[in-house]
Amino acid sequence: MSETPSSAARAPSSGFNFFHYASPQTFFPLAGKLLWPCWVLALVLAVAGLYIGFFVAPTDATQGDSYRIIFIHVPAAWMSMVVYLAMAFWCVVGLIFNTRLSFMMSSALAPTGAMWAFVALWTGALWGKPTWGTYWVWDARLTSELILFFLYCGYMALQAAIDDPRRADRAGALIAIVGAVNVPIIYFSVKWWNTLHQGASVSVTSAPTMATTMLTGMLVMALAAWAYTIGAALVRVRAIMIERERNTDWVRQLAGNGDSKA
Repeated sequence: MSETPSSAARAPSSGFNFFHYASPQTFFPLAGKLLWPCWVLALVLAVAGLYIGFFVAPTDATQGDSYRIIFIHVPAAWMSMVVYLAMAFWCVVGLIFNTRLSFMMSSALAPTGAMWAFVALWTGALWGKPTWGTYWVWDARLTSELILFFLYCGYMALQAAIDDPRRADRAGALIAIVGAVNVPIIYFSVKWWNTLHQGASVSVTSAPTMATTMLTGMLVMALAAWAYTIGAALVRVRAIMIERERNTDWVRQLAGNGDSKA
């Protein structure tokens, strides 16, 4: 019997459908499959980046070995800004398309982004002591990075304070979207104001101002930070999915399969 047009239209497509994974039920198993590759990649890249940074890269002529903290500080600072922009992006998508998964992704990213902001501030203080003679100055970039850390904390605190997940998502989205204006302030602060913080060593519009070995180590560490961030977000978003969708059939089925395997 020949296939009717209506049945042909219902036939699943063989290609990758992005919108197919827009619901928690379909994204949950995909996130599980991506976890281990992210963890392994993060570990391998971190070991390689730290080895290059601390054992291969030459000693800086001006700052000596104290500069080596850039292999942690700079990737952490980059990721603190990137993760916040990703949070704001998912919040915008969630508000426009009313997708639960988008808000879950934003919530999953927040703790890791806050961690990167804290690491950037902490390593910056350690670097500032031998460079500036003090752990902290109210420099434009340092202050705006501190504000970013407070924005992360405010986002998480506001969500935790509201019992209704939908109301919490929308309230947190306001902080994430409005606070995103702070990210370009952090990036351009050394150009807009007279600050102690040095300018960017890596730029898309000009050649890098550091040795190739130093740049390689820093970029490898940045890739490691990316892989770790994705892995941590996937772990956290899976936990959020189970918590928020615990009354749905697919979570009950998942729990039943887990009990039968145990």
